[in-house]
Amino acid sequence: MMNQDHYEQQQPLHDPLHASQDDGMESLALNDDGNSSSSGHLQQPLSPDSPFNSFLDPPSYAEAIFTSFDGNGHDATTHEPTTQSGSDYLHISVSDPQEEQDLTNSLVGGNTFQTYLITTRTNVPELGGPGSEYSVRRRFREVVTLSERLSEAYRGYVIPVRPEKSTVERQVMQKGEFVEQRRVALEKYLRKLGSHPVIGKSEELRVFLEVQGKLPLAKTTDMASRMLDGAVRLPRQLFGAELAVVDSSDVAQPAKGGRDLLRIFKELKQSVTNDWGAAKPLVVEEDKEFMEKKNSLNEFEQNLSNVSQQAESLVKCQQDVGETMGELGLAFVKLTKFETEEAMFDSQQVRAADMRNVATAAVKASRLYRELNTQTIKHLDKLHEYLGTMLAVNNAFSDRSSALLTVQTLSTELASLHSRIEKLELASSKIFGGDKTRLRKIDELKEAVRVTENAKVCADKEYERIKENNRSELERIDRERHNDFQNMLRGFVVNQAGYAEKMAAVWEKLAEETATYSRDSS
Repeated sequence: MMNQDHYEQQQPLHDPLHASQDDGMESLALNDDGNSSSSGHLQQPLSPDSPFNSFLDPPSYAEAIFTSFDGNGHDATTHEPTTQSGSDYLHISVSDPQEEQDLTNSLVGGNTFQTYLITTRTNVPELGGPGSEYSVRRRFREVVTLSERLSEAYRGYVIPVRPEKSTVERQVMQKGEFVEQRRVALEKYLRKLGSHPVIGKSEELRVFLEVQGKLPLAKTTDMASRMLDGAVRLPRQLFGAELAVVDSSDVAQPAKGGRDLLRIFKELKQSVTNDWGAAKPLVVEEDKEFMEKKNSLNEFEQNLSNVSQQAESLVKCQQDVGETMGELGLAFVKLTKFETEEAMFDSQQVRAADMRNVATAAVKASRLYRELNTQTIKHLDKLHEYLGTMLAVNNAFSDRSSALLTVQTLSTELASLHSRIEKLELASSKIFGGDKTRLRKIDELKEAVRVTENAKVCADKEYERIKENNRSELERIDRERHNDFQNMLRGFVVNQAGYAEKMAAVWEKLAEETATYSRDSS
């Protein structure tokens, strides 16, 4: 799978003009007035003693820049929200990274971290209403906290994947480059959250964007506390001091949270049974339409990855062609200078003028390729974005699988409890007056059944809620994918056609300027 931000990491195309300046090479002034003559006479006689100190003047290609059809509600140049009257908008920008001292570290010159200024402008009622604007400072750790809260509160939704911590990149990259890369990644991430129809209006996002000061860590996201709590409870559960049943208040959260280690073990056992056991689980995924959609998306992801790789190859090829064309132009500039300085006859000066025209055309083409590549990256980057979307889709599917596993585990646990009760009741019935020890154990098991049944009711509701979230999200993604890909393809095709026309005009002009050779040879 390709790096989602690869296009943005492409190095700028080599500018042959600046390269010539760095090498101290004297060069010709390239005229873009269309008045170059292809006759056997010079436009302006060039003196061999002329120092040629003038620089290659870049032609103006403002008309060659085409509008980006990104369809994301933002202006392609400024990325500002472009909204119609009465429509909701949420514009988030991340800027002004600052290094701060970690006050929890008592050592002088201890750890430092970066904070970022997050500015929000919106008219969304849930986020403050019309004309609202506010700013907060956040560090990356608080972004992680936000991501965890959203993952717990909105299971089954396709939640944009947050940027990775990238400790390796931080070690190998220049500090300023790393900070800027993270700033861009955070801005993209927060804008994606804001554009989500549910997450964008969530209380969790509102608190993150509005509340000043350090973002408090909720108990539900305190992993260390949950693991410690689970470790304390486990011995009591194993030795019967505490009923080994799932608390209905915790069943809505994944077992991997760690608060009930025994539940983790049971779900792990159920997962192994599902994969390797001969018996079919008591509860299975019965939504055939969903399974077909899931398989279809898996195939789509594979094809998308392939297209993304080919798009990357196209960008690299266009970059190489542009650089090569620029180098060709420079080579002709040097040859022109040589021919002009060594010219003894008018024919040599005519040849030099023609080579100057070729140099002009080559440099123009090089710059057009650079502009074309910029536009290509802008449009085809949508492919990389959708690779990230597919990762979020798989996370939503994982929520569904996790919820189903909880239901399966509780169903198996209930069946086991009922079986144990039946065996104890049968054994107790054979003893006159009953067995008080067995009767007491039966009462305990019935209480365990009651609690487990309540937990299963909660698990069933959570599973159904996640299924509904999956369904609505897949419908939304289908709609957005249609619009996004339509805009992407339209923008890509328009720019390819437009720049091809511009390049053709450059070479057609040169062909007209050199038409005298055809007349002479005939």
